Amino acid sequence: MNKKFAATLVAATLLSGVETAPVFAQKHKKDQKETHPALQPWQVDTLMHPIPFNRQLFTDNVAKQVKAADARDGEVDGKIELEDAATSATLTKALLVDIPLIDIHIENLDAEHQTKIKYHRALENLARRLNGKSYTADNAIYIKKMVRNFEDMVIALEQKRPMEFAKENANIYSLDNSELLDAYPEVKAYVFEEVGKANPEMMIKRLKDFAKESYADPIVAAAARVVPGTILTYATSTSSLSAVVKRNKDPLVQTIVQIATESRTPLRALPFLKDIYNKKKTIAEVDAITNDPVAYYKNLVRLKIENNEGVSDRAIEQELNYRGLQFVRVVNELHDSPAPVRFKSLLNFNAEELYFMMIGSQDEIYTSSFTWMCNRMIEQMKPQTGDELLTKVNKSHFRTFLRMCAGYNTLSSFLATMNDSRKTDLMKEFVANLEKGGPDDLEDAVDVADAFGSITDPNLISFLQQEVRNNYERASNSEKGIIVYGLLTTIFKGADNSAALSGDLRDLIPPITYVPRSSLQNDKGEVIEQIFFYGDKDGMGAYNNYLNTYKNNKWKIATNEYWSTITSVGPNPVIIYANRPLPEEKGEDEIAQKKLAAYLAENNIVPTVIIHRGHSYFLPTTLEYLSPAIKIVMLGSCGGYHNLANVLNTAQDAHIISSKQVGALNVNMPIIKAIDDQLLSGKDVDWIQMWEGLSKYFSSRGAQEKDLFSDYVPPNKNLGAIFIKAYRKQLQKMEG
Repeated sequence: MNKKFAATLVAATLLSGVETAPVFAQKHKKDQKETHPALQPWQVDTLMHPIPFNRQLFTDNVAKQVKAADARDGEVDGKIELEDAATSATLTKALLVDIPLIDIHIENLDAEHQTKIKYHRALENLARRLNGKSYTADNAIYIKKMVRNFEDMVIALEQKRPMEFAKENANIYSLDNSELLDAYPEVKAYVFEEVGKANPEMMIKRLKDFAKESYADPIVAAAARVVPGTILTYATSTSSLSAVVKRNKDPLVQTIVQIATESRTPLRALPFLKDIYNKKKTIAEVDAITNDPVAYYKNLVRLKIENNEGVSDRAIEQELNYRGLQFVRVVNELHDSPAPVRFKSLLNFNAEELYFMMIGSQDEIYTSSFTWMCNRMIEQMKPQTGDELLTKVNKSHFRTFLRMCAGYNTLSSFLATMNDSRKTDLMKEFVANLEKGGPDDLEDAVDVADAFGSITDPNLISFLQQEVRNNYERASNSEKGIIVYGLLTTIFKGADNSAALSGDLRDLIPPITYVPRSSLQNDKGEVIEQIFFYGDKDGMGAYNNYLNTYKNNKWKIATNEYWSTITSVGPNPVIIYANRPLPEEKGEDEIAQKKLAAYLAENNIVPTVIIHRGHSYFLPTTLEYLSPAIKIVMLGSCGGYHNLANVLNTAQDAHIISSKQVGALNVNMPIIKAIDDQLLSGKDVDWIQMWEGLSKYFSSRGAQEKDLFSDYVPPNKNLGAIFIKAYRKQLQKMEG
């Protein structure tokens, strides 16, 4: 037996409390009858024969990948150590226990030499791919299932039942392990086609991997109905993927090709795909509409209402949100102007158009903009009631709208347009059926959680709490339903008492009322902060104001060509790195951020606090720099589900300070200063204590600053983020 391989196996299998036999092996053992005591090769967890010299290289390569996985936490000790114990245990078993066992099982097989080499190589490739993934709770589940699928597929191949296995396991795991099916082209084609039909959006992104195969055609056709924009991108490209799309005979695909070749503005024309496909409009007529911003937006609303989750709905929604946002940005920019001037551009829009405009601008709309638009919408929709309007817009994102109404204190006005019976029905629907969709489809549940944090009517709160309990009982046969409604019950119970909420969720997530300083500091006791500035006029002003705040005897400031370093001088070190907001016209601000990021990486400097100081359209750039080490995130208008999810995808335990609107300079700096003051004193960052102090500070300020501060949500009250964290941990726990 090869010594390196044996050493890896011993390290992997002598783990305290960790199961050593993969699940499938246990399953096969249970299936055996007592009259047939002989074990199958994959049920024997030690080598039945020494590894031949001419195969040791391949088993060694697998062992190297196992060792690389073990070393990622900084120590090769047979365990992957992470802050989250459940994720640590899942990854340890999958990567350090099960993969070495699979390699032994391959050697035990009664198979040809070259077949075993093929399996060893595929296992090495799998381990290498898995080592490239970040160690998050979601990825841990994926990794566990990938490893299990790999061996189950090997067993199926050895039992001469590959197609039977494919039909039972036509999923992402079989797809990602399809290297094993290279000798079975029909089986591989079946997996690709079935996964392509079930998830065309994911599959079309991999088109280059199978573009020459015949099964690429049905996958392209299926994707055209879900993500026509991707098909359009391929059709207009100069790559080989353009030919793959253009060869497709599907009529809808050919319509997209026609738009790509004939329209003056193909991306703007794409939302009209259904109209063009059904011969309702010519491409020339569509181009005329898209040339007029108001007519274009009004037609997008019409298409959204008519389409009702049909072909090109996503293309319509993306363009609708973007175009509506342009109108809202104009209103936001005129916030100091009189209402007749500020809102003049919105007077010609009807209730449905204003509804979608508010939904699409949820990450940027100002409180005053929303309240005016919502009141205007209520006037415009008469004699319709609120529930009739929502029916007219096909209940599109109605939970998001109600969440926004709750956040901007217009929910009572909207509900007042309905009688008690209709109001009750709407709010019942608001919290019903949250178990629908896939495990990661959480937007509606997060909207409900966030809305609850803003509702002040005690009768409505009591009603919603009871409805959540009713739905928990109703959805008791759904794993997702049990988790969603169970967590909402817990969160709603403690929404007004952060300490109680923390106690109820202690087994799932770290404390929500404070961040221990020890989790923020490095081995030298330093807390590293990174601040992102952008090179527009507002960003330059914010940067200068920021530096001026630190010109006192508590800090030292050093500035080079690309960034400033702000270092505390007291006994509890805090070091802040802030990129200079160089002019954005040539992308110089992003160059400064990249230079700073490179410096931090080269010197092993890891920030644990990230602050975004820029408009929301710069936010995606900031998010690219997040890491699992981040524990505090301040991102301005980060209340929407997608922003929260994007943060927590990388920094799964981050405490998020968000705002219901764009961040304000006069509010941002006192919050940042309050965080730094606690860090300088050597204390934990206590959100309850800190927010009490800030509330007293802003109560003495002007009405405008006080109102702006009221739009900020501390991490312990950010119910959407708390829900996402707890849901993911609970799902992982139930997955095993």
